[in-house]
Amino acid sequence: MNFDHFRNNLRAILFEWLRMPDQALGAYVECFRADPGDVRSARAAGWIHAQKQRWAAAADWFGKALALEGDHADTWFNLGYVREQAGDRDGALAAFQRTVELNPRHDRAWYGMGMLHAHRSDHAAAAAALKQAADLQPMNGAAWYALGMAHQHNHDPEAVEKIIHHLVDHDPQAAKRLIHDAERNDLAHLVAHLSGH
Repeated sequence: MNFDHFRNNLRAILFEWLRMPDQALGAYVECFRADPGDVRSARAAGWIHAQKQRWAAAADWFGKALALEGDHADTWFNLGYVREQAGDRDGALAAFQRTVELNPRHDRAWYGMGMLHAHRSDHAAAAAALKQAADLQPMNGAAWYALGMAHQHNHDPEAVEKIIHHLVDHDPQAAKRLIHDAERNDLAHLVAHLSGH
């Protein structure tokens, strides 16, 4: 038995339970030093750094975890998230793409890809990714709104109208926002009952 690893793992769990993230982080780092094959400690260290918005350190630890377990979709997603927060949009997009290769039902990765494509003004690619996110989360008003705006920028008014009708049933406030932002005043009657809100 690796006593140093065992002891620090117990300390990390205790510190997390006590809501002492910095101490938990230190214990996870010691766990990893004692056993460089401990992917769980690497992921935990990455997550704590992410919670503290230390994006570069978080990316480094998620990278260590992926070096040990390269087919873990959620770790790829976490790496994409922290890369995006750090301003590394190309790196984030690559990580999100790897996430959906490993888990095609990872709606947050599809959403992240869509938003990154939209930021690049690649609205066709944004719409394709956001369609996946919206189909996986039919009640997610933010995904449907973003999909509607991607179609708006891609000059596809029929697709925008279909999305507005979907949102009227599932998220009327998002429908109202999309009607406004897509300049679809012809559909304002669909949300007229929300005018006082």
